[in-house]
Amino acid sequence: MEYIKGITFAPFAHRGVLASKEARHSLELLHKRTGADHVLLAPTGVQETPYSEHIDFSADYLPQDDELIDSIRFAQSLGLKVILKPTVNCANGVWRAYINFFDTEVPGEPQWSRWYAAHERFQLHYAALAEKTGCVMFIMGCEMVMAERREAHWRDLAAKIKALYHGPLSYNTDKYQEDQVRWWDCVDNISSSGYYPSGSWDRQLDRIEKVVRHFDKPFFFAETGCMSAVGAAQEPNNWRCVGAADPGEQERWYEEMFERTVRRSWIQGTVLWDWPPALYPEEEAHAHTGYAIYAKPAEAVVRRYYAQR
Repeated sequence: MEYIKGITFAPFAHRGVLASKEARHSLELLHKRTGADHVLLAPTGVQETPYSEHIDFSADYLPQDDELIDSIRFAQSLGLKVILKPTVNCANGVWRAYINFFDTEVPGEPQWSRWYAAHERFQLHYAALAEKTGCVMFIMGCEMVMAERREAHWRDLAAKIKALYHGPLSYNTDKYQEDQVRWWDCVDNISSSGYYPSGSWDRQLDRIEKVVRHFDKPFFFAETGCMSAVGAAQEPNNWRCVGAADPGEQERWYEEMFERTVRRSWIQGTVLWDWPPALYPEEEAHAHTGYAIYAKPAEAVVRRYYAQR
């Protein structure tokens, strides 16, 4: 597996965003300033609640295929390799990890089988698009914690994707779940969301390494990052962190994350969360509390570590 120096760009963008001049300029800056050689795009499928059986990926407010293809082509023209990760979200704001149904199907109640059919349509649509555009990896979903126990679905989905898409296939499990997935053998690469608190990296990497060795698969972090806010280093997964702006805390977390992960030869890269399509003014970066690293001290950390690979 090729080492990934990646960043997620414009996740869950609405229609017109990826095609904007502002987004293209932002992507150019991502490439020039960070040393990243991969960019991850995450087209969205939306279901109303965690218990809805329909997944909509063609609504007017979502990017259409032509816009996504143009964005992929533009990224490739910059020299960036594109990873595609179609991701389901719930319109009511509930995290996708809670999508769940009865294991024994009950007439009149929402059912796994109908959700599976919708999820398969969603994933296969973008698998065909990834094949058409030469994406270097396809990730068949993200952080579907409650759904991961339904092993037969994921094995069937992986086989159907591989019939359409001929590059490497992965799945992005959530933090702390790496050793809960039982079907890693049906994908080419293991990946997870590495939002681990400061001070816990070695313990978590020891745990993950056992999984990687057992399945004998390459591993990378398909998401990892930390907000630039007080308290974020202890809860890097908490995007609702309300602490005051603290770019230094984000910088220290990134230093620790890279310092710990580059020691492990079995970790084949990182995809950082995230780089927005509309950048805040550079002079206001010190007051920005989000995950973005643009013009913050963490950006220099990323550039330094990515330059070493």
